[in-house]
Amino acid sequence: MADRRVEPADPFPVDCQPSELKIVSEFLSTWLPFLSRDLCPNCTDTLTRRIRSLESEVEGDSEQQKLGGEESNASTSENVELQEEMNVNHDENYDGKSAGSEKDGADTNSLGSWKDGASGSPEHGLEASTSGVAGESLSVETQSPRMSWADMAQEDDELEEEEEEVEDPDSSKRVVNVNSLTGELRISKVVEKPTLSREQRELIRFKNVKRKKDFICFERINGKLVNILDGLELHTGIFSAVEQKRIVNYVYMLEEKGRKGELKERTFTAPQKWMRGKGRVTIQFGCCYNYATDKKGNPPGILYDESVDPLPDLFKVIIRRLVRWHVVPPTCVPDSCIVNIYEEGDCIPPHIDNHDFVRPFCTVSFLSECNIVFGSNLSIVAAGEFAGLFTMPLPVGSVLVLNGNGADVAKHCIPAVPTKRISITFRRMDESKRPSDYALEPDLQGIKPLSYEDEKTNKLSSPKSERHTKRQSNRRGGNTDARGFGGRSDPRLEPRYSNRTQWSSGNQRRSG
Repeated sequence: MADRRVEPADPFPVDCQPSELKIVSEFLSTWLPFLSRDLCPNCTDTLTRRIRSLESEVEGDSEQQKLGGEESNASTSENVELQEEMNVNHDENYDGKSAGSEKDGADTNSLGSWKDGASGSPEHGLEASTSGVAGESLSVETQSPRMSWADMAQEDDELEEEEEEVEDPDSSKRVVNVNSLTGELRISKVVEKPTLSREQRELIRFKNVKRKKDFICFERINGKLVNILDGLELHTGIFSAVEQKRIVNYVYMLEEKGRKGELKERTFTAPQKWMRGKGRVTIQFGCCYNYATDKKGNPPGILYDESVDPLPDLFKVIIRRLVRWHVVPPTCVPDSCIVNIYEEGDCIPPHIDNHDFVRPFCTVSFLSECNIVFGSNLSIVAAGEFAGLFTMPLPVGSVLVLNGNGADVAKHCIPAVPTKRISITFRRMDESKRPSDYALEPDLQGIKPLSYEDEKTNKLSSPKSERHTKRQSNRRGGNTDARGFGGRSDPRLEPRYSNRTQWSSGNQRRSG
């Protein structure tokens, strides 16, 4: 190794404070490539060592401060250790079984009110954290904080803000001037981004929901032409991508609990697949529905004496959003649901939902898009294949509402799905058909839909709000416009017109 001269101590740093030396060292290190651009290797090496000597000065002063302030550091260490102990005790005392319950005073009107990860969600692991205490490194293994739906919404907003930075880097930045002679840094301008409250963000998303309500398909019923799709609605943009992911993961957790026998016997069903399209997994909450006459002779419908698990807290929060966002009316708040987990090739044969459930009811689609077929007469072509007058796709995250003729005149079915899919159907039981152990859900009482004329919307006029509104429409609405699902968010302003896009080849008026 080549010998290097030991330079005498420079008296200049002695007159500077450690904080000043640190700033100078960081600044010169950043600009070193520029400062040494035209220097020879020896001069560059000398300049580099001189800048690094400033760092050693800072470290030396810090060591002196450690030696001189041992008593102060000991007190600080005690405070840090106490805080660590409080954090550990808080995690140890956390009741995981009640994670899904709503906290006192929580705003149950939004998805931000439900604590994610109830009953041992597999997403929550252990996270190691370290903290330096008096020069030592102490590793403490603690349970990671449980993420709420409010955190999910924040994740979504942070993702959107990152996109905004890429699209419009001038929207929020610091303008820094550097004096070429003195190297002084000066911030000459700071542009702050406007922020939106949770209520404002909810209103923006609510107003950008796509709602299609003008489905038309005529069939001759008892000698009269009838629109068999009257009452059918498709809503897109209700759930963001982050929310959909949480819901899907929660369903997987419920499925795992069902396979382990941790749910009631009639709640979870996973029959053997004896042929293509048969044997999908179902999970029922709120009531036990009998699909066909069972061994005891019970007819299809709600079983009065059978018990299943109650609605999970997450599903109740979803129901509240469906009511608040004008998907289902407050006069027909769902009190039961069934989860269908499809594997590739699974299907649902033609049927009309049992009238033990009142109308309307709705189905939410997750993971993948599939088709649904409608018609007063649906034919079975092959295993998992059906033919009918009207076929339409169900986009991921969409909510299909069935009411009127769309629920009671037209049968519907799901052909064999091309890939894994999850659907959750929310329904309200007829009061005379409720099971013996039925109890009202306090969380689902008195839900009030959002107002289209909310005064808060008058405050959403900033440039940030306009960009946010457009982005919400693009990200949550997806590519529904290209599929003929575009529409105004306010149903009172929607024109009534015939739109037959997405009809199958058989979607023609039938004369007999």
